Amino acid sequence: MAYVVTDGCIRCKYMDCVSVCPVDCFYAGENMLVIHPDECIDCGVCEPECPAEAILPDTDPRAGAWAALNAEYAAKWPNITEKGTPPDDADDWKGKDGKLALLSPAPAA
Repeated sequence: MAYVVTDGCIRCKYMDCVSVCPVDCFYAGENMLVIHPDECIDCGVCEPECPAEAILPDTDPRAGAWAALNAEYAAKWPNITEKGTPPDDADDWKGKDGKLALLSPAPAA
């Protein structure tokens, strides 16, 4: 089992999860993070740290297709090991549903 980042992260990208991850399994896109499924050790420390509540175990029915998207983008985006600065409008996007259409495939700059 691994944890996955869901659409709650899109346009929020708070990165609190990155600072507690003991194995540095987060990867950064332009407007969200993902977790590499083969690197995640299922410790769960990231889940309660996410202000957007965007992290779920891959066994949660709400994780659905996000497991595959996390694996896909973790192979393309750069690894992130330190918390960065979230977008200025992160709080405006927190809690909004249906943000998949806003997902940028571009890696973090």
